[in-house]
Amino acid sequence: MAKKKIKSSPKKIPYLKPLPPKGWAIIAGVVLLIAGIIWWRDSKDENQWEFVSKFGIRLPMRYTIHGIDVSHHNAKINWDKLRNTRSGEVKIDFVYIKATEGATHLDKQYKRNWNEAKRVGMKRGAYHFYNPRVMSDRQVQNFIGQVRMEAGDMPPVLDLETHAGRPDDIIIKGVRNWLTQIEKHYGVRPIIYVNEYFYKKYIAGNFDDYPLWLAGYSRDDISDLALDSQVLFWQHSEKGWADGIRGFVDYNVFLHEGDDWAALGE
Repeated sequence: MAKKKIKSSPKKIPYLKPLPPKGWAIIAGVVLLIAGIIWWRDSKDENQWEFVSKFGIRLPMRYTIHGIDVSHHNAKINWDKLRNTRSGEVKIDFVYIKATEGATHLDKQYKRNWNEAKRVGMKRGAYHFYNPRVMSDRQVQNFIGQVRMEAGDMPPVLDLETHAGRPDDIIIKGVRNWLTQIEKHYGVRPIIYVNEYFYKKYIAGNFDDYPLWLAGYSRDDISDLALDSQVLFWQHSEKGWADGIRGFVDYNVFLHEGDDWAALGE
């Protein structure tokens, strides 16, 4: 059965009352508050963080010298592509390469990475992953047996990021022995790489006269840690990209002036 159409009456448009002065005042206050927060945040951004799509991360643009560190975890690297990675004025200025670990381990990409870095003209350095369960003398010999430094290479690095269940005093004693022997062999003071926790637990007060390389991914700056120590490098991200490398790579900055950079490795 056909239904009888019912003619609908036109809908009434509700009348919008103008916003009272109090409402406009509230809106203006919110806008000013947001603007103030943005201004405050920008004024505190001393490191001038900026997202750089080429590298897939924010970079602290206050610093002009940027670099990465690599190991076999980064697989086979195309060093020609890596050398030419650039975004505006930002490029990869240096690379630290894992050489050894413990008493016997040699990173399986070390020799290739070490030679390729030299071939393409990248400033390079080598690091040792310290194993507190292994005698430090043996770890010294492992590193010395593999790493042949040349003029212009950056100082050796001791990578301390595991305690392996060993007592604090044993770790400190072993680290000191490694550093002393490596400095004697190469004629240059090594750099210590640690995160903030290990810095406070093992380094502060024990190795204050050694240059440092600090890892801190959740920080916007590390000025509070650098006041009483010789911090040269800051590893600020482990999620960067670089041409010639598959997957993520660690990014670092050199925290000092160009003259200090030119002198590093001399």
